[in-house]
Amino acid sequence: MALMPLKFDLAKRVKLAQGLWFLYWLSVMAGILIFSMGIFFKIELRKRSEMMDNNESHFVPNLLILVGLVACVINALGGKVCHDSLDTIKFTKWKPMLKTYMSGCVVFCIALFVMALLCFLMQISLHFALAEGLKNGMKYYKDTDTPGRCFMKRTLDMTQIEFRCCGNNNYKDWFEIQWISNRYLDFSNDEVKGRVQSNVEGKYLMESVPFSCCNPGSPRPCIQHHLTNNSAHYSYDHHTEDLNIWTRGCREALVSYYGGMMNSIGAFVLLFIIMQAVETVGLQYLSTSLETLADPENPESESEGWLLEKSVKETLSDIMTKIMSLFKGNQVQEGDAEAAPT
Repeated sequence: MALMPLKFDLAKRVKLAQGLWFLYWLSVMAGILIFSMGIFFKIELRKRSEMMDNNESHFVPNLLILVGLVACVINALGGKVCHDSLDTIKFTKWKPMLKTYMSGCVVFCIALFVMALLCFLMQISLHFALAEGLKNGMKYYKDTDTPGRCFMKRTLDMTQIEFRCCGNNNYKDWFEIQWISNRYLDFSNDEVKGRVQSNVEGKYLMESVPFSCCNPGSPRPCIQHHLTNNSAHYSYDHHTEDLNIWTRGCREALVSYYGGMMNSIGAFVLLFIIMQAVETVGLQYLSTSLETLADPENPESESEGWLLEKSVKETLSDIMTKIMSLFKGNQVQEGDAEAAPT
């Protein structure tokens, strides 16, 4: 017995075909949007690729680009099928491949669901990639003359200014590294020599942050040096007074930015899956209603469409039987090959 059968006349079939045609071309636009989001996401990641520890984060935008292209092709083809369904002669040419096409649509929906999950789950990987990448990037901040690291200072400065953040976890991360190059230090100065000699690794450390950490909205001039020394500044207490530098860490800011982007993309893909599922169900009703015309010579005759030709249980049983027969066929061929004389 067919699952969820519906009666159709010519007017209902025409409305269904026109509605599906509109949905399919709407999905083509959605596919273009997914492709564009993948390109935009990839560009945004590449802008700060120096501050990421690996390239795994580019897997999601690459997949988005691929899925967007596939969505455009699949839905354009579906729109063409719906358009040709109004002409019996043209639709006859599509009949042999419709089952394969709809099976492909189901597989595509599953792939979309996996991609949506990746958009949510890859944020964890991105978090660790940024944590390690920012840590290394801060170490290379001073190496403006070293090939491969020349633009690290500019990248970090622009990131701190754009995202209103400072350091990896917070501004105190700058206290633990030497972020001023030796070429700009006067080693004849007693203070400089004292700081370098007092450090086990011979680094010039200080309680200061780069200018890009300064908050331009602060009412007082930026205090970026001697941040924990209250006596170094007039009417200043770093324990109680709000610092006029950004206190938010760049890892948190970037994870929030990219995470929000990935959440939005994931939510959009989930909505796109629903649209794809509706289109596949509608196309199944349309194709079955055209195959069961009471009078094939009369397009105005009534017909019946259904979601599945048999019940869910029977359909699953048939699918499992076909799969098992394929495995058995492969085993028989392998056995014949082994028994054949050499």
